[in-house]
Amino acid sequence: MTNDSAMRAVVFHRYGAPERLSLQRVPRPVPGDGDVLVRIVASTVTRTDTATVRAHPFFARLATGLVRPKMRTLGMDFAGTVESVGRDVRAYRPGDRVFGLSPDHFGTHAEYLCVPADGPIAPIPADLGFHAAVVGEGAWYASGTTRHLEPNQSCLIYGASGAIGTAAVQLAKIRGAQVTAVVGTRHMELVARLGADRIVNYQAEDFTATDERFDLVMDAVGKTSWFACRPLLKKGGIFAATDLGPGWSNIVLSAWYGLTGRRKVIVPFPEDAPGFIRQLADYLADGRFRGVFDRDYPLEDVVEAFRYVERGHKTGIVTVTVGASD
Repeated sequence: MTNDSAMRAVVFHRYGAPERLSLQRVPRPVPGDGDVLVRIVASTVTRTDTATVRAHPFFARLATGLVRPKMRTLGMDFAGTVESVGRDVRAYRPGDRVFGLSPDHFGTHAEYLCVPADGPIAPIPADLGFHAAVVGEGAWYASGTTRHLEPNQSCLIYGASGAIGTAAVQLAKIRGAQVTAVVGTRHMELVARLGADRIVNYQAEDFTATDERFDLVMDAVGKTSWFACRPLLKKGGIFAATDLGPGWSNIVLSAWYGLTGRRKVIVPFPEDAPGFIRQLADYLADGRFRGVFDRDYPLEDVVEAFRYVERGHKTGIVTVTVGASD
């Protein structure tokens, strides 16, 4: 394998702890006629990555591989420069700065990635650095919930300081909703800067004890339940979860209410990744959306990045530096 045909990538061959991950040299992808080959500068480590390496929950193996993982390199977010394009690509050219998602095949914990030119990829706004552009995954997941909001409706976001929660606050405000953010003491100033209309410090008060009622309650961190939040909902209100819930209750209730047509509990899956990334590029360009970042790790320390994310205390996004920006 020549230097020109190889790249560094974080690879795993068996499910388990983050120690299963190792940095290896693997074949560099070759773009098809409609593809863009991106030289990645920055990526992220998220709850999706940490759950996938451990095959949690177990039934996720139906998608990721029953015995061994189908996807050997994780990572969904990317930002970098276009290295080359397929012969049918007109929208991008080598040297363009781009960001986006790889939701179907992952693979962004590597130096190069092929993405369809009409897929979830967009130019990085001129005033934004590469590490400030890896905001897609959390925002995309948040959009699966916030798209249910109408102007002047009210929502409560529990866990508003994580990657999904900080994105949800901003996307809900973009949609014209009134936002109550539930966070701990150290994050109150952060969510105020993001535009939250009201802030509840869960370390000082019980957020479920309020007399206020909401059109939508979102659990952005998987640490509460429909049963705890049900009294907070208006008639016809929705509880949206980003996790399975106690005893997988969120999945069960979502399926039940889906069958009855009442839609009281949803485990939303985001839609239209290409369209959303292009919309997000506009939000980034005009300043309506900004990522919140915790810390950065070099690609060589990706195992430690996974360990940190697994602790469940990160603020916003954990980034990974994959390559140089020049």
